[in-house]
Amino acid sequence: MSTQNGNGGPLSGIRMLDLGRYQAGPRCALMFARMGAEVIKVEALKGDESRQNGPTVRGQSAYWVQYNSGKKSLAIDLRTDKGKEVLTRLVRKSDIFLQNFRPGTIDIMGFGYDVLKKLNPKIIMINASAYGQYGPHRDKVGFDPIGQAMGGLMSLTGLKGDPPIKTYFPLIDRITSLHATIGALAALWEREISGEGQAIDVSLADTGFTVNEIPLAAYLGDGYITERADSYGGADNPLGGMYETSDGFVIIAAGNDNIFKRLCEAIEKPEWIADERFASRASRAENGEAINTVLSTWFSNRKMKDAVEYLSGFSIACAPVNNVEQAAQESHLHEREILMEVPDAIAGKIHVAGKMIKFSRTEMVVGSTPTVGQHTDEILRDIAEYTEEEIEELESNNAVARG
Repeated sequence: MSTQNGNGGPLSGIRMLDLGRYQAGPRCALMFARMGAEVIKVEALKGDESRQNGPTVRGQSAYWVQYNSGKKSLAIDLRTDKGKEVLTRLVRKSDIFLQNFRPGTIDIMGFGYDVLKKLNPKIIMINASAYGQYGPHRDKVGFDPIGQAMGGLMSLTGLKGDPPIKTYFPLIDRITSLHATIGALAALWEREISGEGQAIDVSLADTGFTVNEIPLAAYLGDGYITERADSYGGADNPLGGMYETSDGFVIIAAGNDNIFKRLCEAIEKPEWIADERFASRASRAENGEAINTVLSTWFSNRKMKDAVEYLSGFSIACAPVNNVEQAAQESHLHEREILMEVPDAIAGKIHVAGKMIKFSRTEMVVGSTPTVGQHTDEILRDIAEYTEEEIEELESNNAVARG
């Protein structure tokens, strides 16, 4: 069930206008909603197009709910003067304005930062885009994979000889949303000192370079070229790879000296501890084939869960390489409320992103996903201060849609 915390969460009292689309922008707004901010999802009269994105659960988009549960929906036509007037009123009474249109679009719409700060000097504007508000590729359109591609990540994901590989989930979108969240929180704090808001610029391309910063720095500093491994449990990375068991795969991270010693004990190879071939991380990599041969045999004779449970008893970092079905059944997912089932107007109930941060006092707030325009009346009446007659006029002029 949804959590309605008595104290409203650590950001209770903060209001955000979410004009984001797809993932990077809306995921940032979701973080604010989970931390108790009032997030107003500003969407088209017929709803945001990503409401239709699959897969679906009993007719509800599993995609849409992950980025928009716990928000309020305001259905508005920003192509109309009346619609723009509504947003103008809300800007004056909000703390954060988030948008991820292509650079320049929000200015054409009449809500660039120069306009916003005149309406509300304390407003904080979050601009999320493919390549940033300035730079050589500013005007290009892009999505998550461009960050993975441009920054070099796809060239290092996978094994030597593979074609470039991107992650299945939108890694770049997610990290960009966290950059936006962190920046906005910092701006809120700085506003307490200066009394002024500011604009924040985050981009998918920027994130793509940050996730590959170590190989990039090594190349720029010394011409060192990072290469893919030969195998997931290969000789070049014998203690930080993936090994096949009788019913699946296990990944281990046993590269440092202390964990290596514990691994030697676990697999009954105590003589390795005094072996000069394995005295350091570097020498273990040089002689990785000898280690890998033993580990491959050891894992192949065990079941995935048994191997993980056994090695964990020796404080060795390891985990099962779950498929989606196995991951969905993990106790960690449910006991720590990473996904939570909430009421849903379409599906009846559905799992949404839950409590990814644990606060000791101000618990995260997990709510249901709004229907299109569900909160239009409430927002227009209680925040924008329209009368019932004015709201009816807005609706009759197709400036807003009421849920």
